[in-house]
Amino acid sequence: MNQKTQIRILPFLFLTALVVATACQKTKPPTDEVLPMDRVTPSPVGTSQTVLHKTFSVKSSVTFPFDIPAHSVRPHLHGIFESFVREVHGASDDTANVDFLIVNADQYADLTGNRPSEALFSVEASHNQSVNLDLPASLDQPVKYYLVFRAAAKGAPKVVEADFQLDF
Repeated sequence: MNQKTQIRILPFLFLTALVVATACQKTKPPTDEVLPMDRVTPSPVGTSQTVLHKTFSVKSSVTFPFDIPAHSVRPHLHGIFESFVREVHGASDDTANVDFLIVNADQYADLTGNRPSEALFSVEASHNQSVNLDLPASLDQPVKYYLVFRAAAKGAPKVVEADFQLDF
């Protein structure tokens, strides 16, 4: 190759190398911030879970926490409880009455701190109660709730038989 040919090929080689080099560099697309509630995750829809299936004694107060998983659109709590005096299937009348509450975490903190508060659901002085309650959607974070059973009056300990399910 003569010098004239080399001079003509040099810019061509330089241009080709530049095109190849820039073609190999991948630029990152601009990233948009994705809000947590816009992320797709498995949904609990169509499932259910047992919240409480137990017989227990209530002298003053008994609490059972439960969680609503993230992305629960229409959580529904349903169940029944019956209370007795001293033993299961003993007297189940006004002497066996208990108070029953369903509260969220903030309401529970107020309740345990002896501050005035409301409840999502409450029944005063009952010895037999059926519960059907739609809870708020949980969006992108799980939400904690509490079932609270309290002795309605002083006296003999109460025994409660409870069965609660949560449907999503």
